[in-house]
Amino acid sequence: MKAKKIDHIGIAVTSIEKALPFYVDILELELLGIEEVESEKVKVAFLKLGESKIELLEPTAPDSAVATFIEKRGEGIHHVALGVDDIQARIDELKTKGIRMIHDAAKTGAGGALVAFMHPKSAHGVLYELCEKTGAGVQQK
Repeated sequence: MKAKKIDHIGIAVTSIEKALPFYVDILELELLGIEEVESEKVKVAFLKLGESKIELLEPTAPDSAVATFIEKRGEGIHHVALGVDDIQARIDELKTKGIRMIHDAAKTGAGGALVAFMHPKSAHGVLYELCEKTGAGVQQK
């Protein structure tokens, strides 16, 4: 089973409000919507980029993973999300191949998608997210 496409690239920012003008006015990307993912302590904004998206991630709490990332590395690329059809089968398959997963089972992420992350130590330092769309969409602005 393989990934279908790059679903989105997650970019950690300290403020979506301050970052949006660059993406909307300068890069001329379409803002699809903004929502809060309470379980991950982040606010996210999705911007359309062809068949893929850019996801801006703003921490909503100082103990969130994104806040920790920004504290250690500054703003920038946080993760690459790969679109998959059967996320649990893909998680199980990766684990049999020796890939360490941060999540052993999918959980609900932004836009109602099912998500799970591979540990970057198993992926040459890159945080990869598996993402299965469930039909629910990001809340419109």
